[in-house]
Amino acid sequence: MNTSTNTYSPDVAVPAGKRVFGGRDLFSLWFSLGIGLMVLQTGALLAPGLGLSGSMLAIFFGTLIGVLLLAAAGVIGSDTGLSAMAALKLSLGTHGASLPAVLNLLQLVGWGAFEIIVMRDAASLLGARAFAEGSLWASPLLWTLVFGALATLLAVSGPLTFVRRILRKWGIWLLLAACLWLTWNLFSKTDLAALWARAGDGSMPFAVGFDIAIAMPLSWLPLIADYSRFGKRAASVFGGTALGFFIGNFWLMSLGVAYTLAFAPSGEMNALLLALSGAGLGIPLLLILIDESENAFADIHSAAVSSGILMRLKVEHLALGIGVICTLIACFAPLAQYQNFLLLIGSVFAPLFGVVLVDHFILRRRRAQTATVGLRWMTLLAWFGGIVAYQVLANLYPNVGATLPALIVAGVLQLLLGRVFSRGSGTVPA
Repeated sequence: MNTSTNTYSPDVAVPAGKRVFGGRDLFSLWFSLGIGLMVLQTGALLAPGLGLSGSMLAIFFGTLIGVLLLAAAGVIGSDTGLSAMAALKLSLGTHGASLPAVLNLLQLVGWGAFEIIVMRDAASLLGARAFAEGSLWASPLLWTLVFGALATLLAVSGPLTFVRRILRKWGIWLLLAACLWLTWNLFSKTDLAALWARAGDGSMPFAVGFDIAIAMPLSWLPLIADYSRFGKRAASVFGGTALGFFIGNFWLMSLGVAYTLAFAPSGEMNALLLALSGAGLGIPLLLILIDESENAFADIHSAAVSSGILMRLKVEHLALGIGVICTLIACFAPLAQYQNFLLLIGSVFAPLFGVVLVDHFILRRRRAQTATVGLRWMTLLAWFGGIVAYQVLANLYPNVGATLPALIVAGVLQLLLGRVFSRGSGTVPA
């Protein structure tokens, strides 16, 4: 443990006396992480095909089910005191956890780069609007470096410093003000009744919209324990996480839908940003833009924690290196295929946590037993079964939806295999 940066080794449980996050801390963190420009853009993806009413219905149920699963995964962190990838060793074995750690590292580097790209594009657009098209303040490279450095600095500082000294004291109040202003602006300038009555064009099935909505909270499953392991009590971890993320995510994604339909019917990101920048002189958008750095912080910090399972380096040093990598990717990679990226995450990690949740809450009954050395083949088989279920449903029956069914299939397989192979031995098989 390194007390100067408030970081702990990923493989070491946080001592009970050092778990300082209460319900308010976790509400602030997950409300903030549920808000962002990416969340607004996700709402814009749903808007043309589902319309306002269909989109909000998909967002409501997708977010509700997603946050309940997310909060339950958070309880694993508070029960064990372990980081997300270290806790997986209890379910998958010491070697089995290496695969999801690598996958998590790859997807978090991708998320971190995406976050920096979104912040860069928004800041460049605001800079061109406030100054001039070719000015320094409209330079994408400048903003890529600025936001990459900011997110990396936050990640190196660690979660305790960030949540308690920045977010809880004043960050959350600025976000609330921004969300309230954008909501008031929408109500004052738009006939919401007419928008509500307007049907979508049918280009997106409801099940796909639900899958996209549920992918937002589920995308945080592989890293929530990196923060909930600092939680004092399981009840406050569950309640603060679920309430905070649900309010933030549902609110902002719904605003993304409504602003797109009202002011940016093309659904393009730049059109949406231009519409948002016209509200309150662009100040609410600017606050949300700054908040996006918190999402990038979480991606970079947890990528460092995941890589800490694979290599014996300090988390803050890994965070610095990963922040640089995310920034370099953001300098050269375009923001494309975002919808497919979200769905790909669901295909791997949703089944994984169907397995992990069943193993922790039902088979092990929340006991943090010693991790099995090597692999737990039955658990890996259940995970693989869930991935196969996802791919079959997504490719052959796209109108049904795949994320939640795949999670359920993996969880049921884990339960059945665990019961069958532990019968008579009193243990879950390795």
